[in-house]
Amino acid sequence: MGLLTILAVGAGAAGSVVALPVVLGAVGFGSVGIVAGSYAAQMMSTAAIANGGGVAAGSAVAVLQSVAMGGLSTAASAAVGSAGGAVAGALALLI
Repeated sequence: MGLLTILAVGAGAAGSVVALPVVLGAVGFGSVGIVAGSYAAQMMSTAAIANGGGVAAGSAVAVLQSVAMGGLSTAASAAVGSAGGAVAGALALLI
């Protein structure tokens, strides 16, 4: 594994943890709830229709909103960082 790959893994891991709240906000998962008319609102509507009027606990919409409101736990930060590092490392190997 070369220096470029090692740097890419580090940057990907750190960048993904920092970028996740920004991305969630951009698609409409806000710190006080889902923003009306956003992509997140469409996701919530689809989930509610599929579940008979409510959004199921543990669903993607519920988890993403929870992260937007409360941030990532240590375990979730590690998971997101690992995934970001793996993707960046794989891309660096292709270069």
